[in-house]
Amino acid sequence: MSPQTELELLGERLRNTRDYLSMSQQYVSDMTGIPRSAISDIERGTRRVDSLELKKLARLYTRPVSYFLDKEEEVDLGEHALAGLPRALVGLTDGDWEEVLSFAEFLKFRRASEQEQAAERDQTVLASGPERDQEGGE
Repeated sequence: MSPQTELELLGERLRNTRDYLSMSQQYVSDMTGIPRSAISDIERGTRRVDSLELKKLARLYTRPVSYFLDKEEEVDLGEHALAGLPRALVGLTDGDWEEVLSFAEFLKFRRASEQEQAAERDQTVLASGPERDQEGGE
């Protein structure tokens, strides 16, 4: 991967994360001390980000630095988040732990439900596909 492609991938990952968190470039600038124009240039892949800036951005975005530096285009945040999980869990009360586990279960069941619904839609489309073609051809 060329250095320019790496800059663009890093910039895209930073921009997508900022957008996902509904943060403006100005807000990021205010919170990190990095000029807004520099945030824009970094996100477009036209300016290198130094290690201290990346550390500030990762902290603000609550992502590990390694998430942004991963060279895979389809990076799995889960793999990187697991590395920081022990730090994030320090100081939680028993009630907090129960809530975290409850939320994890919710996410697991929601994902399973979404996959079931997608499979059902696929089956419906496959089952009705040839009939639609025959109706359209008459």
